[in-house]
Amino acid sequence: MNFETIVQSNPQSELNEPNDHNRGLQRIISGITQTLERDALVQHTTDHARIALSVDRVVLYYFFRKWEGRVTFESLSSNQFSIVGSTGPDECFNGDYAAMYLEGRVRAIANIDTEPIADCHREFLKDLQVKANLVVPILTQRGLWGLLVAHHCKSVRHWQDADIQLMKAAAQTLSSASSIKNS
Repeated sequence: MNFETIVQSNPQSELNEPNDHNRGLQRIISGITQTLERDALVQHTTDHARIALSVDRVVLYYFFRKWEGRVTFESLSSNQFSIVGSTGPDECFNGDYAAMYLEGRVRAIANIDTEPIADCHREFLKDLQVKANLVVPILTQRGLWGLLVAHHCKSVRHWQDADIQLMKAAAQTLSSASSIKNS
């Protein structure tokens, strides 16, 4: 049987196969493009926030499952502060904390040594060389997508309202990006 005979006997199935293949390829390309756009936006946002705040580290803590996540992006003043891949103190981050961040909680800690926080949280932050931190949720229609976190590692830091507003604006930029709000 030759090609012309196949096309004449079953034109729909044989001719649609290349179209199905093209649609599948287009979906893959679209997914890759969306991922690259998201990654570029997150890196630009973390870089901008770190420079504007003059802090040692700004990270994106992404939730890949309910209340389970990891640092997937970071902007650093020095490579010595890298924590990419860190999963956080899972025993400390529970449904109560998640509920607060779902409601828009912003947490600014000027000095982790004097702040009334759980011991496991304090030890976790010390292990990361953190002296002060600022945490802002990234909220989408689907819920808590991640946390945008600024770390000051060299000294304590009294966060100003302008610092908090900058981080909230950065989180809003991320949450409104189509590559994030639809993920």
